[in-house]
Amino acid sequence: MLKPLGKRVIIKVKEAEETTASGFVLPSSSQEKEQVGEIVALGHDIKDEDGVKVGDRVFFKSFAGTEVEYEGEEYLIIEHKDLLAVAE
Repeated sequence: MLKPLGKRVIIKVKEAEETTASGFVLPSSSQEKEQVGEIVALGHDIKDEDGVKVGDRVFFKSFAGTEVEYEGEEYLIIEHKDLLAVAE
């Protein structure tokens, strides 16, 4: 598994919806990237008081982080400061 450095987290980003509520299928080029995902790993500088843990569903800033592919899965490596909220 990937291990982030410093105050970074690794997020598995939620897949974008492929159809609208009315049933229209959206091509991948017109889909907006989701800004919510699940934390799968924490950097060594993140402490309990930072308010996040592995398994949390979080919202993050647009265009934040770096997308990477590892063992066939896509992840986002993002700095803790770019996290906006934890969904409870």
